Amino acid sequence: MQRGWGWLRDGLMLWRRSPALLSFVAFGYLLVLLVISIFPLIGQPIASLLMPVLSLGVLNGCRAIDSGRKVGPEVLFSGFKSNVQSLVTIGGIYLVASLLVLVLTSLVDGGGLLKAMTGGKVDEATAIDPSFTAALLLAIVLSTPVVMAYWFAPVLAGWWKISAPKALFFSFFACLRNWRPFLAYAIGLMIFGAILPGIIIGVVGLVSPTLATILTVPLPLILIPVVFASFYASARDVFGLPDDGASLV
Repeated sequence: MQRGWGWLRDGLMLWRRSPALLSFVAFGYLLVLLVISIFPLIGQPIASLLMPVLSLGVLNGCRAIDSGRKVGPEVLFSGFKSNVQSLVTIGGIYLVASLLVLVLTSLVDGGGLLKAMTGGKVDEATAIDPSFTAALLLAIVLSTPVVMAYWFAPVLAGWWKISAPKALFFSFFACLRNWRPFLAYAIGLMIFGAILPGIIIGVVGLVSPTLATILTVPLPLILIPVVFASFYASARDVFGLPDDGASLV
């Protein structure tokens, strides 16, 4: 269990070693995917296909910081130099699996959640309908194994050059075998990523609403890169690191 908490601690320590680079690659990853997804029809699918490639770039940045290597912002795109075919395939499988989960939830709520997740507007009556809540819970249950299969897959495909199916397979069973650390990790994310910041901002808001509003700006700037770095910490702990630095720029 303590290993899961340790991933968050290691993520924070990694961010402290190079806050500028880690913040750039983390927010650069989100920005690139956001810009791509803006394009009608093709944007979302392309963003999903490229997600593993770009996430490998973020993890390469974390790996460079961890090993003391000097790299620049271009490390974000270093995933395009390592087993791209498998990485894109992983993105495609993840996209299809996620859509299948949403389609299955339509059997419960008639497509309300599917509509909400694909950019459609959901009226208030649908949002408070018990079937919508049931569909949301079903989506969480069904998407958990999908996330487990994806979690380590970009790292396995990019650093160890294995195929997409094998990467997804080994990722799923690695998460399954390490369910206790992941449970602690999830609890830690909830506490330090949502509950604790919410309490702090709420208490400060009682004294000064303006100061509370100001605090909402720097907190995500720290939390998001730390969370990305914790992904790297979990991969390093479970699988270790390759002996060579071939996947780094």
